[in-house]
Amino acid sequence: MARQKQTLKHLFRLVASIVLLHTIMVVHADDQMDRYSDLHQRYFEMSHLERNECTGNTCSSKYKQLSKKQPCWGYEKHCRKKNYYSYPICPEDSRGWEHTKEKQVDKFWRSADFGMIREFRDEFTQLCKSNHKDDSTLTCNQHMRYCRATNLYMNLKNSRMADSRERFRTDVFKEGELGGHCQLDSQRLKSSDKQKGELQSWYSELRPFTSLKFKPVIDRHHCDIVVDRPTYFMKLDAGINMFHHFCDFVNLYVTQHVNGSFSTDINIVMWDTSHMHYGDFFTLTWKAFSRHPVKRLSDYDNKRVCFKDAIFTLPPRMFYGLYYNMPLIPGCYNSGLMKAFSEHIVHRLNVTSKPYDPNRYRITLLSRSTKYRRILNQDKLIGALKTIWNYDVTLVDYTYQMPFEKQLEITHNSDIFIGMHGSGLTHMLFQPHWGVAFEIYNCEDEGCYYDLARLRGVKYLTWEKKRYLDQEDEGHHPTLGAHAKFTNYAFNIVEFLRLIEKGVKHVAANRPKLDVDNSRSDASVKTEL
Repeated sequence: MARQKQTLKHLFRLVASIVLLHTIMVVHADDQMDRYSDLHQRYFEMSHLERNECTGNTCSSKYKQLSKKQPCWGYEKHCRKKNYYSYPICPEDSRGWEHTKEKQVDKFWRSADFGMIREFRDEFTQLCKSNHKDDSTLTCNQHMRYCRATNLYMNLKNSRMADSRERFRTDVFKEGELGGHCQLDSQRLKSSDKQKGELQSWYSELRPFTSLKFKPVIDRHHCDIVVDRPTYFMKLDAGINMFHHFCDFVNLYVTQHVNGSFSTDINIVMWDTSHMHYGDFFTLTWKAFSRHPVKRLSDYDNKRVCFKDAIFTLPPRMFYGLYYNMPLIPGCYNSGLMKAFSEHIVHRLNVTSKPYDPNRYRITLLSRSTKYRRILNQDKLIGALKTIWNYDVTLVDYTYQMPFEKQLEITHNSDIFIGMHGSGLTHMLFQPHWGVAFEIYNCEDEGCYYDLARLRGVKYLTWEKKRYLDQEDEGHHPTLGAHAKFTNYAFNIVEFLRLIEKGVKHVAANRPKLDVDNSRSDASVKTEL
């Protein structure tokens, strides 16, 4: 009798699992997940199922049962730590930031990893509530860094964007020109102004939000244009600088996790209230997020537009955000969120991962064709590298003349990536996981790319002995005078090769071993950064 009960219990669990898997497949189909790697598909299953099986803090027993074994990103309800996509590594001291190792790891997790998503979601508050099915809504997190509106009305007939040279005007909307048919908590909206700023929150843009008497989208005679496709509004940083522009892309990726959708059937609208041209050297990257051309807010100038689903993305320079000027707790590295972002871009843009010879090391040196921060003895360094039999050396200059897809392919297949301090080092985001980023000299800006390397989880190197480099002159900043970033440098060849060897040892210890059929065997990073 006991054996029969055990058998029935096992069958019940099996049927429940089949039902859950069927639900997951339906959710994927409904959400238009597009192309995604098998690895990430596993982690999205729990995230998508959560939306169907959980209400508030209550989840179904089926969901709880699955969560015991199901891989997850880490921010989902009942997601078990052993099933996380990854977890931070904190081998060094936090220098007084936290008093225990557990708190140090948790701090990194919540401020620079998938714990951020959980924090953002926990902050959600409804600023404008719906009372009926077809009403509008406005939901934001703390300080209005992320907002989502449904059935949103925008009247841009008086916006005057065609005559403006200001990219982030705050007077675009007057009362009644932005809003929805919902119950507005005006006091809560007004109190969300603590972190307002052009690239820090959406408070200034959404402050004029008004409770309307008509229903946008439903009452279509109030709309010159109705946009049914989900629309992501973005305020962008400098598009000609990779370090700054990829803050935009990283935060768009984080927003998609917060929003719970990775469909490419979306509109991306650049929130720019001017008529000026926006220079963008990295337009290819948008294809990782949308199959449609990027629009500008001015495309809707002089129109009344109703958006069925509008998402206001996390801005690139928000306080304590990824990754511009973020205070990153010392002693930790390996943000799974940044690693997943890297894999997301590489996968969606079809960047080729080339097979490698386990006995050789692929080394790329990024040259600069700028006036300052050039390597004066670059040819000698390259020549010295080429004398070593198992180094495959490539010299590149990543200018607008080289297609960005080619740049990504070279970087993604570089075991060691070398460059002077500058935005080109942002390419380290797309190195292989065992890679080494060698900022040959940081020009006295010690934290910038060191912290980016820690976030990405690659090994970071920089020049260690200043007596072994020669500075051309004191540097000539246009207003500040002598400055380490405004001059050029030559480097001691022996010391240079010593540091390269240090990087090679890291690659050798962490690069996946090849099986007999030349396929990779998984290897975790063994060496501290």
